Amino acid sequence: MNLFFIIPLLIGFAFNSASAFTTFFSARFGERGGRLVCIILRDVLGIPVWAMGLILSILTRSPTLFPTNMIISAIAWLLILLGALVITAGMISLRWRAAAPSIKDTLVVGGLYAHIRHPLYSGMLLELVGLFLWTPSLGVLMACLLGLIWVMLQARLEEMDLLQRLPAYKEYMQHVPRFIPKFNR
Repeated sequence: MNLFFIIPLLIGFAFNSASAFTTFFSARFGERGGRLVCIILRDVLGIPVWAMGLILSILTRSPTLFPTNMIISAIAWLLILLGALVITAGMISLRWRAAAPSIKDTLVVGGLYAHIRHPLYSGMLLELVGLFLWTPSLGVLMACLLGLIWVMLQARLEEMDLLQRLPAYKEYMQHVPRFIPKFNR
């Protein structure tokens, strides 16, 4: 099995993770410069490169781990669609902050953000599970597991930055779960 897909996946994740340091970049390059650095790292270098790695994992010939059928495929597409809807709703709540974070951002606590701190990553986790069910190969499993690890790391890095930029984020963290909403409220 060719593991070439791991290279763009990890490079894209690294660029995307570097974009989480909005406070650092803004201190070095000013508010506009810091925002521009984050846009380049996340939207130009990060997301497209790791997305290419995921696509390559699907296209790479590797052993199939279990057979699929119509039910599994339907569940896979349902999870992918649900993940896309969660991501879209989160981006609507964040607006410009999603693509271009700034030290002047305000805390978003409405919409999905009233129930989970990271709906974009929750949606991505749903999509990764759906992707694996849709193409249950060893290569896709490896890519999805790396994606899962990256999402956990990325959320922590962003929270470290958000605690510096938004003092109210500390209290928000105490009341709102990271990825999975609490239904007993």
